Amino acid sequence: MSTFPKKCVVDTNVPKTANLALDPGPIPQELTGCVLACIDAIEYVTTKGNLVLDANDEIFDEYRQQLSMSGQPGVGDRFMKWVHDHRWQLPDQDRVAITPRGSSYVEFPDHDDLANFDNSDRKFVAVANAHPEKPPIMQAVDSKWWGWKRALAEAGIAVHFLCPEYAKAKYAEKIKT
Repeated sequence: MSTFPKKCVVDTNVPKTANLALDPGPIPQELTGCVLACIDAIEYVTTKGNLVLDANDEIFDEYRQQLSMSGQPGVGDRFMKWVHDHRWQLPDQDRVAITPRGSSYVEFPDHDDLANFDNSDRKFVAVANAHPEKPPIMQAVDSKWWGWKRALAEAGIAVHFLCPEYAKAKYAEKIKT
């Protein structure tokens, strides 16, 4: 198992990628290790209870839209059920208040290189930035984050890439086109 952060914010693509293990077709070779890393990360988070969420349930609502609340059939869906069942048992400081401001948040870092950051992903950054420990954000396959990692680091936000080789390669492909 990889080394995981003590506390973390989990991007939705981590449990979604873990759910790829259910696909009856073969997982593409370049994603096999990534799917396994996401399964390990989800199992770690649910065992340790080290998840950081927003107090307004914006992250929870995104999970709920993309994963099954029943906890079936995949590991990512089991994560959804765990979050549903345990989010109010997390320490108060791990349910962070974030303040909407237009399509962003007051807690989102003011950095020129983050001006085009996806609006739908800003909540994860705002939560990490607002938490007193600034926990890293677990990221799986969204390669755009690879392009923002330097600016995020300059703003004090770490991204824990579960699939760094994949993210780097996909990002390189995107910037070529």
